[in-house]
Amino acid sequence: MKPGNTSSISRVLYVEDDPDIRAIAEIALQDVGGFEAAVCESGVAALAAAPDFDPELILLDVMMPGMDGPATLKALRELDGMADVPVIFMTARLQNSEIREYRELGALGVIPKPFDPMTLSDQISRILQDSRG
Repeated sequence: MKPGNTSSISRVLYVEDDPDIRAIAEIALQDVGGFEAAVCESGVAALAAAPDFDPELILLDVMMPGMDGPATLKALRELDGMADVPVIFMTARLQNSEIREYRELGALGVIPKPFDPMTLSDQISRILQDSRG
């Protein structure tokens, strides 16, 4: 991670079905944010990648075909070592009721889409800091 970043997170698992958003987020996470990122195109791919990658944070798209974000989160929680990994949803669905639902599922917060690639790592750090009180 970049010096001065108060977060101790270095490995991020990012799950997003849109290839353009995935590419932008990968650059934002790795080149701008200094994270080591594993980028997955689906919930199924995330379930396969998570155990070996051992993420310290999961960024999860909400609306994906097949297994959506909430279903992916539930399945990830069943894997060894994934029960307590912090999760942040990324979505354009930002109604208060939806955000409340994401938090009830265990997400620390929500990053609105579209996101700014230059500030994505700052948004992640802010959510992590806020969650720690």
